[in-house]
Amino acid sequence: MSEQTGAPVVVIGAGPVGLAAAAHLAERGVEFTVLESGPSVAAAIEEWRHVKLFSPWRYDIDSAARRLLERSGWTEPDLGKLPTGGDLIDSYLAPLTKTPELDGRIRYDAPVVAVTRVGFDRIRTTGREAAPFLIRLADGTELLASAVIDAAGTWREPNVLGGSGIPARGEVETVEGVAHALPDVLGADRDRYAGRRTAVVGAGHSAATTLLDLGQLAKEVPGTEVVWVVRGTDQARTYGGGEADELPARGALGSRLKKLVQSGRVELVSSFRIEAIARAADSRVRLVSGEREVVADTVVNSTGFRPDHGMVSELRLDLDPILGSTRALAPLIDPNKHSCGTVPPHGVDELAHPEPGYYAVGAKSYGRAPTFLLATGYEQARSVVAALAGDWEAARDVQLDLPETGVCSSNLAYGDTADTAGGCCGPGPQAVEVSAPAGRGLATGISGGLLTVVEDKSSGCCG
Repeated sequence: MSEQTGAPVVVIGAGPVGLAAAAHLAERGVEFTVLESGPSVAAAIEEWRHVKLFSPWRYDIDSAARRLLERSGWTEPDLGKLPTGGDLIDSYLAPLTKTPELDGRIRYDAPVVAVTRVGFDRIRTTGREAAPFLIRLADGTELLASAVIDAAGTWREPNVLGGSGIPARGEVETVEGVAHALPDVLGADRDRYAGRRTAVVGAGHSAATTLLDLGQLAKEVPGTEVVWVVRGTDQARTYGGGEADELPARGALGSRLKKLVQSGRVELVSSFRIEAIARAADSRVRLVSGEREVVADTVVNSTGFRPDHGMVSELRLDLDPILGSTRALAPLIDPNKHSCGTVPPHGVDELAHPEPGYYAVGAKSYGRAPTFLLATGYEQARSVVAALAGDWEAARDVQLDLPETGVCSSNLAYGDTADTAGGCCGPGPQAVEVSAPAGRGLATGISGGLLTVVEDKSSGCCG
C-alpha cells in the first residue's frame, strides 16, 4: 500500500501497542510515522506510572520490539518481575524510541482530530481505495498515509457515572468533584484523599486498585473514609478467581479486596444506579439513586472506558452496535461470555473494516469490552503489519495464549448471580513466583479495563 500511494503508514498513538506496530513495520521495511498526542512516549501510562502491573514482564514486551532493543544493547528486565507503569516507560518504551529504527519517526504533541480519504467523504465510492488517507492534526497540519493503524487507546474517554449509559443529571456540572481512574492515592494525590470521604464507582480492577490504596490510607490517616458504589448485587466478578487465576498477582487482587470489605474499612453500597449528581450544602458530592444517596468529598470514576470514533467518522466502519468493536471481533470478546483468558486468537481479518487500510488495534479495538490485555494488542499489531506488508500467510497465523482468570462462569461477567453453571475455567493455574515491594500497587493493563492486584500493601492493573 505504501508503494501504491508513496505515503507512509501512519500509526496513531505511541503507547505499547502503537510502538509494537512501529517495530514490526520497521522490521519489514515499511515506511511509517507515529503520531502521539502527548508530549512524550506513552503519555496515558505516564498518568498511572505509580501503579504496578499484575502481569510480569514476560507478557509486557512485544517480540519485534525486543529484537530492535537487543540489537541496540538493551538489557532485558527480569521477566518474572512485575513492572510499574513507570518501569514500562523507563525500561522498555523510552529505550525503544531511541533505537535507530524508531528514532526520529515519532511526532509528539500531535493529536489527530480527523482521518478521511483525500477527495472522498464517506458517501463516495468509485476510486476510493486508490486515494491516500488524509490525517488532520489539531494544529491544522495535514499528512497523507497509505494506511492507518489506530492505537489511540481509550484512556481519554472514561465511561459516564450515570447508571443508564448517559451522564447522570448534574454530572457535567459536578465534574470538579470527580477524579479520573487510578489516582495516586498514596503519593502525589494523597492530600486530596487523606482524612476525607471518597466514593469509588465501578466494579472493575481499576476500582479495586483504588479501593485497596484507600484502605491502606485509612489505616495510616484517621478520618479517612471509603465507600464502594456498584450497580450489581454480587461482586464475584470483581473478586475474581483467587488462587485459580494463572496470574497470581491478579488473583490476589480480588482476595485482598474481599477481605478489606469484610473488615469494614470499605463500605459497600450495591444495587446503586446513579441517576443524579449534585453538590451538597457543604460542597461535597451527592450521588443519588432513587430515595438513596451517597455523599463524599471526592468521587473516583472507575467505570471503565469507551472508544472515540469521532475522528474517523468519515471512514467506512463496520462497528458492533453493542461493544463498538468490529462486528467480527465482538462475539470473541463479549464480556458477558469471556474473561481475559478465554478470548480466542484474532488478527487482521477480525479487525478489518469496509475501509481498506484502516485498523484499530489495542484497547480501542475492544470498544467497551474491559478484558483487553497487552499481549492481545501485540499480536493484533503483528498480524495487521504482516497484512500491510503483503505477507498474508503470517498475518493469518495468529497465536494468542492468555492467562486464565479462574472465573469460570460466563454469568459472572456482568450478571448479579454467583451461579457457576455456565462456564469453564480453561487450563489450570501454573505456579509463578511473584515478588513485589511493599507499599505500592500491582496493576497491569492499558486502557479498555485496567486490572489491578494487591500483595502486601500493593495494588495493580491490566496487562
